[in-house]
Amino acid sequence: MKAITRTVWVLCWISLFNDAASEMLYPVLPVYLKSIGFSVAFIGVLEGIAEALAGLSKGYFGKLSDSTGKRTPFVQIGYGLSVLSRPLLGVFTWPWWVFMTRTMDRLGKGVRTAARDAILSDEATPATKGQVFGLHRSMDTLGAVIGPLLALGYLLSYPGRYRDLFFVAAIPGLASLLLTFFLRKKGKKISSEENKFSFKAFAHFWRNAGMPYRHVVVGMWIFALFNSSDVFLLLKIKEAGLSDTYVIGFYIFFNLVFAVLSWPLGVLADKIGLRRMYIIGIAAFALTYLGIGLGYGLYLTAFMFVLYGLYAAATDGISKAWISNLVPQSDTATAIGTYAALQSLCSLAASTLTGLIWHYSGSTAALLITAAAAILTTLYFGIFIPLAEKRVQV
Repeated sequence: MKAITRTVWVLCWISLFNDAASEMLYPVLPVYLKSIGFSVAFIGVLEGIAEALAGLSKGYFGKLSDSTGKRTPFVQIGYGLSVLSRPLLGVFTWPWWVFMTRTMDRLGKGVRTAARDAILSDEATPATKGQVFGLHRSMDTLGAVIGPLLALGYLLSYPGRYRDLFFVAAIPGLASLLLTFFLRKKGKKISSEENKFSFKAFAHFWRNAGMPYRHVVVGMWIFALFNSSDVFLLLKIKEAGLSDTYVIGFYIFFNLVFAVLSWPLGVLADKIGLRRMYIIGIAAFALTYLGIGLGYGLYLTAFMFVLYGLYAAATDGISKAWISNLVPQSDTATAIGTYAALQSLCSLAASTLTGLIWHYSGSTAALLITAAAAILTTLYFGIFIPLAEKRVQV
């Protein structure tokens, strides 16, 4: 079986086009909302609720995908909701309309993510999951590079025409949706009594998922509790005196490094082990926060964003590949969805905590505390997980 199948490539191109559409709007969305009269507080609440909904819905729809044995419909509906939401966001400026359309976009992400990742897992073997998930993440993140560049080019030609950009972004979005009709994948329907969504069903899954899955996911949740929004890194380098152009440039640079490294690090992870690669990623995260927290200078900042791109490439797709290897194939979407659901809440708490530390103790303290927590997490995965695995084997 070849490592990269036709289905994997289709999903890769779907994600590239969709992320290009999404990232065309991400940098300008706050500017657009402020231009039509929305406060920063409203924007923050809007994004927080939207992201929390996306995370929680991943657990629900992941379980539903496993229960019904269906994958493709969830992928199609999920991308369809996101594609539809973007032009709708530019139609009216009423607060309830903006809230509804932005929530629709994030709900679409929640509907599709676990089922899509389950398809990727089904298309790989335990020995090739690193490169399969790595390639997908690479293509997805390449879209995150292309999108802002397209938006920048458009706004240079048509300054201030933010609303029109929502309709332009519908073009790559529609391309991603059309590609979903080239998918023909089904999962394995769950035959147990706990095949419907309920908290009891999730409790049943958690009890029966096995200690290796629980140990790994708990560690990832602990890391997520301190892994705040990328905005804080950007704010820190802005505080250090870099211009807006440099700040945006470093964001694009980070995504480019992320995209370039994801596939080769996935291939390497299959050789050295997914756990080792994940630890390398968290170590790079810790060094990034230490470096930006303590140091200044253009070249140092550039190197730190190389490390940050390495962190993302070594953990994002790798975490899903690792999780999918720890559960039966019929529970893949549920396992990934359960992890993603609580991870979103942990990330929301992380940004809140980092913001409070930043406010009361300063930016340096906020970043250094995050780095310290990441170092402790590497010890958890480097020492506790191997010991736990040995106890299970005994």
